[in-house]
Amino acid sequence: MPQSADARARKAITRCVVAAAFMTLCAGCTPQQQLLMSLLPDGTIPVLLSHFDKVDDTNRRRIAEFEQRRDWEGLARFAEENVRKDKLNGDWWIVAGYAYSQGGQRKRAIECYNEVVRLAPEDALGWNLLAQSYRFDRQPERALQVVNRALNVSRQEPPTWILQGDIYSDLGRFEPAVRSYQEALKLDQRYGQAWLGMGKAYARLGRNAEVKEVATVLQKLDPELARELAAAVAR
Repeated sequence: MPQSADARARKAITRCVVAAAFMTLCAGCTPQQQLLMSLLPDGTIPVLLSHFDKVDDTNRRRIAEFEQRRDWEGLARFAEENVRKDKLNGDWWIVAGYAYSQGGQRKRAIECYNEVVRLAPEDALGWNLLAQSYRFDRQPERALQVVNRALNVSRQEPPTWILQGDIYSDLGRFEPAVRSYQEALKLDQRYGQAWLGMGKAYARLGRNAEVKEVATVLQKLDPELARELAAAVAR
């Protein structure tokens, strides 16, 4: 059966939403973990809400108010209240996972995102959120398994390849990390975080010529990321 216009529109914005979803997990993390922060618009919740089709406008405003106050505990309670009303509504599970992640409750966030992928196993967004949560919970092997599931759903999202590269780097597996960043760059040559991750991986491999090449690209693309690479190499 052909997809409705609304369904096609939601699918079309999924790529930007996947990137935005990473932002919801990155507050307080190291620069390496802050995937694509410079490429994302100000205001995470409005972008995430653009992906939701089962949250009404009143509740959207409530969610935004909680975020503005940085009241993660209140947002978690609000999300859980709505989850209890409709346990099949994956949107509320995402909000709950976001709130728990921002509040530092990584394991509870993982539980919520596991529900998201159970309800929508063909949605790459949920797998990405779950993989990043496992990574932040210092479970890199599990994170790698999950990000591979995300790639089974879609191989066209640069943030997913970058996340895979970061997880390989966490595991000290720098050769496959380089290949992951290269896959991201095949999709978008201007992804600064992919160049940065690849440069760091090359440095750990002792491939200084390649590090210099990456540094040259970053200097033109994003001087701030070029400085970050230089600092990482100096360490």
